[in-house]
Amino acid sequence: MSRAGCDPSGNPAPRSRAFVPARAPLSLAPPPPADGRGNPSAPSAARLRPIHPLVWRFMVAWFERYLHRHFDALRLPHWSAQPAQDHPGPLVIYCNHPAWWDAALIIVLAGRLYPERESRAPFDASMLARYQVFERIGAFGVDLDSPRGAAQFLAAARAILTASGSMLWITAQGRFVDVRARPLGLRPGVARLAEMAPNALFVPLALEYAFWDERGAEAFAAFGPAMTGAELAALPRPARLAHMEASLTALLDRLSADVISREPERFQALVSGRKGVGGIYDLWRRLAAKLAGRRFDPAHRAADEHDRAA
Repeated sequence: MSRAGCDPSGNPAPRSRAFVPARAPLSLAPPPPADGRGNPSAPSAARLRPIHPLVWRFMVAWFERYLHRHFDALRLPHWSAQPAQDHPGPLVIYCNHPAWWDAALIIVLAGRLYPERESRAPFDASMLARYQVFERIGAFGVDLDSPRGAAQFLAAARAILTASGSMLWITAQGRFVDVRARPLGLRPGVARLAEMAPNALFVPLALEYAFWDERGAEAFAAFGPAMTGAELAALPRPARLAHMEASLTALLDRLSADVISREPERFQALVSGRKGVGGIYDLWRRLAAKLAGRRFDPAHRAADEHDRAA
């Protein structure tokens, strides 16, 4: 699910390299043939490889550990309204795309919150040729250098959204964009999905990163209110896209207000990271705490509170 930020409309977009820094050429097959109404047909089984359960669980655990090493925490606000696991139809999660880390967060969120669902996400086809393991955990290739990318994305999405237990994760801006930038500029392809899956729930997901009191950064994610595909499909496409963008914008603004507060009690930590500075400095602090008869807490906030109490 690396390169989850590829352009859902299929138009070439500035490269955002999630997990993979380089590029390799890939000769793709012709775009899928159209049906009688001019719509792309579903991709072949080779384009949507079965998800390997063991590989999926391993990668979720690996990325959890990766976040644990590099972040203070992955936090969700208590008001975050992720859809229920038991929704009978598919789920479409569309989010902003602020950083390289987005795909790692998506993998962990999918594995921790929706372990019973089959998660899929678009992936730059040239990258997928080099990092094929991501095919085994739900990635599908989209050619970003050709107009055929739109047909590839919509064909794959049509096949994915026919399964009731599926999830489609999309970084709908299609490129890296600062979390404060307005308007968000969602790609139009995400709005077309509602026509394919009226029984799906479309859920905005806000992602943000910030530095608080610890050495590691804080990662934040928040799910917003769900909209059914039928409700969205009843709107004209431009109004539908505007409605989806407005929902995500409001969600980002609400999450940012909590992030700015720097109050951990507003959040639940889905993944907790390492505390403290490490090395000789923390070794000295540990020794000082032992000599003073105190329990050693490596967290910077805890040290500040102790200093103030003293």
